[in-house]
Amino acid sequence: MDGGQDRRPVTADDVAPRSAVVVNPAKVTDLDDFRRTVNDALGAAGWPEPTWYETTVADPGRGQTEAAVRAGAQVVFACGGDGTVMACVSGLVGTDAALAVLPQGTGNLLAANLGLSTDLAAGLEVAVERGLRRLDVGAVDDRYFAVMAGMGFDAQMLQDTSETTKARIGWPAYIMGAAKHLRDRPMRVSIRIDDRPPLRRRARSVLVANVGRLQGGVRLLTDAEPDDGWLDVAVLTPRTLRHWLAMGWALVRRRGSVPRMEVLRGRRVEITSNRAQPRQLDGDLIEPGRTLTAEVRPEALWLCVPRPEGHPDLAMDADAAAERGEQLIEEARRE
Repeated sequence: MDGGQDRRPVTADDVAPRSAVVVNPAKVTDLDDFRRTVNDALGAAGWPEPTWYETTVADPGRGQTEAAVRAGAQVVFACGGDGTVMACVSGLVGTDAALAVLPQGTGNLLAANLGLSTDLAAGLEVAVERGLRRLDVGAVDDRYFAVMAGMGFDAQMLQDTSETTKARIGWPAYIMGAAKHLRDRPMRVSIRIDDRPPLRRRARSVLVANVGRLQGGVRLLTDAEPDDGWLDVAVLTPRTLRHWLAMGWALVRRRGSVPRMEVLRGRRVEITSNRAQPRQLDGDLIEPGRTLTAEVRPEALWLCVPRPEGHPDLAMDADAAAERGEQLIEEARRE
């Protein structure tokens, strides 16, 4: 499941690729209008009409993605929130089909790292221009993440953020969820990196990251690169409100080191807590547990990215792609 082939699934010289859209209908206000916009924009770009798959409560997208690949899709559009995107990632790991993100949820961690926000036009244009990047992914049991996994405070924040508030004000709603847990007691954790001796810490959160951006575009890990074969680990150890403020200010300014944050790096990371903790993969909650074990799968996922394709920051050229995408949709509407 490490990717294997060096060939690219879709290039600018190829005929228009076959595609599929895996959509969470609960995240789209007007599904018929959304389908029409996507179909018309892809048609204006010379692509055949995509095949559409809707997610369900029982299957948030992995089965639909695997079915799309079996049917010959070369590009799979993930349309929904973090859970939909994570499910599509899991269905595409190790295949030659590429993932394109059409974000519709609030958090959208992968979309934030691509600089796409909730911009449908930009997501379509990025796919149409066929800028591709082979990314590492992290594996947790039989599931995969492209951005980061976490245990502790970060998952508590997600757990206690109101869906209604997210729908009303967007990603700042997470700040309200976070405020409920700033004074919680830390967890005692053992962190084992590869075959090194375990480290013991009193931490509020441990994050295992493939790329470094959080919601709102905040850069948590400046050295995390999506295709370097490593997972970056952030151990957050604030104990007082002053610690949290100092850490938050340093992350926003992003100059020098961040207080109360220790950064590690490895290919396999095993975190064990003294008590069960909330856990998350790419901003989507999974069942709580005392352990979180993540391993890197090098270059296992093809991802549609804004050009230029080789920059460490996946969001390069996102704004320009958004402008070109708006033009594409306008052209489609005129036809």
